[in-house]
Amino acid sequence: MKTNYFIYNLKLATLLVTFLSFNCYKLNAQTVKNYTAFINCIAHIGNGEVVDPAIISVKGNKIESVQNAKGIRLNHTAFDTVIDLEGKHVYPALINANNVLGLHDAFSVRATRDLNDVGNINPHIRSLIAYNSDNKITPTIKTNGILYTQVTPRGGMVSGNSSIMALEGWNWEDAVLLEDDGIHINFPALSERLQNEEGGEDKAKKRYEEELTSLNNFFIDALAYYNNANVSEKNIRLESMKGVFAGTKNLYIHTDKAKDILTSLYFIKKHEIKKPVLVGAKECYKVLKEIKNANVPVMLVRVHDLPERTDDDIDAVYNLPSILQKENILYCLQTAGDSEMEAMNSRNLPFLAGSAVAYGLTQEQAISAITMNVAKIIGVDKLIGSLEDNKLASFVVSTGDILDMKSSNIVLAYIGGKPVNLNNQQTELYLKYKNKYGIK
Repeated sequence: MKTNYFIYNLKLATLLVTFLSFNCYKLNAQTVKNYTAFINCIAHIGNGEVVDPAIISVKGNKIESVQNAKGIRLNHTAFDTVIDLEGKHVYPALINANNVLGLHDAFSVRATRDLNDVGNINPHIRSLIAYNSDNKITPTIKTNGILYTQVTPRGGMVSGNSSIMALEGWNWEDAVLLEDDGIHINFPALSERLQNEEGGEDKAKKRYEEELTSLNNFFIDALAYYNNANVSEKNIRLESMKGVFAGTKNLYIHTDKAKDILTSLYFIKKHEIKKPVLVGAKECYKVLKEIKNANVPVMLVRVHDLPERTDDDIDAVYNLPSILQKENILYCLQTAGDSEMEAMNSRNLPFLAGSAVAYGLTQEQAISAITMNVAKIIGVDKLIGSLEDNKLASFVVSTGDILDMKSSNIVLAYIGGKPVNLNNQQTELYLKYKNKYGIK
C-alpha cells in the first residue's frame, strides 16, 4: 500500500501536538513509529553551527539527519508526515542545570519540600525518587523551551545525587534520562565564615578547619572503601561514592570565592577526582589559569547577579560567560540562586543566555551554553544537547529568537520524538480573560 502523507501548516501541526500530548506522557513505554520531516526551518544545531534552510528528519524517537535544504528535492512519499515550519527556528531542548525544580510544591509548607535531608554528609540521598512529575511549576518552564532538568539536592556538606529528568512523564521512572549523574558537595567557605561567624575570626577559622578536615576524612574513608574488594559489611554512604572514584559520576563542588576555588582545586588533585565540576564559581575570573590547568568545567552562577565586592565592576558577573569562552574553559549557564525562587526562575534560562550575548558571547555560543555544553558537563551529550544524527529527537520550535523575551514564542516541542503539551495555567488564564474582555 502506498504511504499516506500530509503537509501540515504550522497551525494544524500545533493542534495535532496539543491533541497528541495528552496521550503521550510515558517516555519509555514505546517509541514513535512515524517517519517525520520538518522542512523550511532554521536549525540551530547547538554546537555553534546554523543550517538555513534545513530539513530535519526524525525516525521514531531519534533524529535521523539534519540537512541543508538548498539543492535538495524532498521525496515526500518517503515520510509518513511532513511539517512545513515556514522559516521558524529549531533549537535543541534546553537543559536546566543544578536546580530544585520538581522537589517542592508550596515552598512555605515544609511537608512539600524535598530539597534536603537530615544530616551533614548524605551522599546516598537520591533526588530522583523525590521528583514530582506533576509539579505545577513545570508546565510554565516547558513553555520557554526547557525540556530537561538536573534535579539537585541541597543542604549539608555532602548533599547527595542529582539526576537528569525530562519534564514529561507519569512519574519519575518515566521521566528519568540519567540516574545519579553525580554527587554534590557544598565546599567549606572560609571567607563566608569570617564574615558571618559569631565569636570572632579565630572561631571562624577553627570551624572552617574542622569542616575541611571532616570532608577530607570522609573522602579518605570513601577511597579506602572503594579500594577494598572484600568489604564484609556494606556502608550505603560509602557505596554511593564508588562512582566518583571510578569516574562514572561527576563530583559537583559548589563554591564561589576565589580562595575557596583554589582550595577546592587542591582538594580535587589530592583525592584524584576524575570528573570534577565547579558549580557557582562567582569569582572564577580571578583564578582562570588554575581552573584551565586543572581542566575543570564550570556551571556558572546565574549572570543576573551583582558582584560580591564593592570595588568589582558592576557587570563582573554578566561578563563571566565571555571570559570563560575566550579562555576555552568548558562552562554552562544555570539559574540556581535562592532555593525558594530558583524552580520558577528556571523559565528565564534562555534570557540569561540572551544577556550573555549582550556581554560578549555570540548567539550560537550562548545557545551552546544552555544545550550542548550542559550535556557535555553532565555526561548526556550522546543523547541530547544538539540536533545531530542518532540523538534523541528533543527540540523546540520558536517563531522568533529563543534568547529574546520579546520575540521568543515556542509553538512546538518534542521530547524523544513525543509531542509536548505547551499549555499551562498561566496561558489558560491569559486566554480566559483576554476572551472575556475581547482584547485583541
